[in-house]
Amino acid sequence: MMSIELGNRMAQDLHSSSICFPSLGHALADVPAEFGFPAAVGFRVVVKGRQRSLRASLLDEVYRIGREAIVNAYRHAQAESIETEIEFCSAGLRLAVRDNGCGIDLRRLHWGRRRHWGLQRMRERSEQIGARLRVLSRVALGTEIELCVPGRTAFEQG
Repeated sequence: MMSIELGNRMAQDLHSSSICFPSLGHALADVPAEFGFPAAVGFRVVVKGRQRSLRASLLDEVYRIGREAIVNAYRHAQAESIETEIEFCSAGLRLAVRDNGCGIDLRRLHWGRRRHWGLQRMRERSEQIGARLRVLSRVALGTEIELCVPGRTAFEQG
């Protein structure tokens, strides 16, 4: 069973890449359509600050973290509204995915759900790229997943 789960994770990772999109915002805006999620959930992407080019090695990882956060919000939050905010500033890149759904139980917030690797994988990815991942959640009030990548790590120099 473990090898099937690992295979599914690897297939999902190979399935999609942000390289096909003109920007991180466009890539994340396409996630609900890619998965066929219902349009009844209000979804929007907000980009703040002057967009800068992300390092190629980082772009795909940031996209995958954001994508996982969006997918989790659709699948588990029972939210009416999901917002993805991308902020470019001198300190770095900030990506936040927030919903007004049911929130995450404290035990699941720390350990994840059995046979569900989403939160764990987001934490691993953020650590690999030198970013900070923060998950804030309140039962019945919603969840915010925030990724902060320092500017020296995030942006192409030049």
